[in-house]
Amino acid sequence: MGKGKRAWIYCSIDAPEDTHGALKEQFKSLMDYSEQMRFEAVGSSSDMGMEPLWEREGFLRFIAAVKNDGVAVLLIVSRNCLLHSSLQLAQLQALASSYGLEIYSPAEGRYNLSMF
Repeated sequence: MGKGKRAWIYCSIDAPEDTHGALKEQFKSLMDYSEQMRFEAVGSSSDMGMEPLWEREGFLRFIAAVKNDGVAVLLIVSRNCLLHSSLQLAQLQALASSYGLEIYSPAEGRYNLSMF
């Protein structure tokens, strides 16, 4: 039985490889935050490198979970995990609007996408 809103943990770094365990640290932090917020963490994915958001394998897995599995919350450590252009922001805003998606981070709480 689920605890609350279905959440997806998304970890991302700009580096081509994770030599310092940053993805593992992000995951642990976001799992702890999910429990604190009483979300039901139903999946996770991660990406490395600077590919556009909508071309990242891990992010595409998250989108599929939103569309097919009723994921309602995206957990990230910071907005830097997601956006590198205004086009990416517009696409993310459209996705959030269409599916009622909320985005949270431990440091900043719930994001207002119009403030990105």
